[in-house]
Amino acid sequence: MLQNELGWFFFVFSKDFRLNSIEAFQTLIFMALAHFFGFYNPKELADYLGINSNNFYSHLKTFSIYGIKTMLMKFMVKQAAENLKEVLEKSPSTISRGGITLSVDNSVIDRFGKMFRCTYSWYSGRWKKVVNGNDLLGVVMTSNKMVFPLHLLFCPKNGRCNTDKPSMLISMLTLLKEEFYKYEIDITQFPITMDSWFASQDLKEKLHSIGFNKIIVAGKGNYVFEIKKLKKKSSVWKKEIELTSGQWGIDVPSCRIKGNSPTFGEVVLFFFKKSTTNVYYLMDFSVNAMRGAEIWHIWKNHNLIEYFWKILKSTFKIKSMRLQGDGIYTGLLVKIFSYLLAVRLKFQREYSKLSIVQIMRKIRRENDLRALLEEHFHLGFPVS
Repeated sequence: MLQNELGWFFFVFSKDFRLNSIEAFQTLIFMALAHFFGFYNPKELADYLGINSNNFYSHLKTFSIYGIKTMLMKFMVKQAAENLKEVLEKSPSTISRGGITLSVDNSVIDRFGKMFRCTYSWYSGRWKKVVNGNDLLGVVMTSNKMVFPLHLLFCPKNGRCNTDKPSMLISMLTLLKEEFYKYEIDITQFPITMDSWFASQDLKEKLHSIGFNKIIVAGKGNYVFEIKKLKKKSSVWKKEIELTSGQWGIDVPSCRIKGNSPTFGEVVLFFFKKSTTNVYYLMDFSVNAMRGAEIWHIWKNHNLIEYFWKILKSTFKIKSMRLQGDGIYTGLLVKIFSYLLAVRLKFQREYSKLSIVQIMRKIRRENDLRALLEEHFHLGFPVS
């Protein structure tokens, strides 16, 4: 079973990339597999195997930054497209229950060092303050409670191309549209969710222009809305809006109401209470306003992108991969390969009821890393 899933990576690589770099690619996959055994960077793995870590580092420098970024997207989109094709062949009700949603978010990986690319000062939601590190912007797809990363980019603060996040997001989504068209899938049919940081009239119009018509954005407390001829900040409206429990299709107290904003014009607002004290609200930027049940059904999946960031940081320990310069993307590629391998195993009956952490532990218990190396990999250098 593990052999079949490893074979998928080599099949995709042989179809879309140059075969003269197969040994370097095998190194990437072997390092991804090593995560299941508790080795999260080349130095740890080299020490375990009793070899010089430069053997790994030299292979990791084989691919150009363009090649690494292309590989990263190709494999992520391929995995998501395979899943989507199976889901989209089912009935409309089954597709709806699957909750297919595109979610946008960014996460800061705190680290120090001038040799790491894209290391700047960013505000971290985790630490509630500005920290030094990498800001990773991501677009993921959620389907049946599973998270499939589609596009990931480290945010720069200078350069010749677009460096602001909204412009980066539009470029990412445009590229994703083109990639999914190759699989005859139109991703603009799926709703897209994002945090309040991305809320702007300009971004709303640009998303509409590239075909995304269902957009749900979290609202900020300082936005002003006119509701029923009264103009107040949303932080005040959250205290005054009367929420109703037991509405069809909504499992939290909520209220859907139309408002008018100096920034966004006429917009549908969805207020809801997740706990006994806190009230939040969403803005519906869709071309055709959605019902409250639709808005809530879509937004419930947004927290899964936070789960993805947590897995990437805590389980796959993205911070431990300290490759200088453009190596930051090589390290990200290895982590994503490891995540995709775990996701593919989860689709197998034997692993279907296990979490990603439990899958990794099961693989570690039932396999020997050296034996897997000898059986499935040829790295191009001797291993003791």
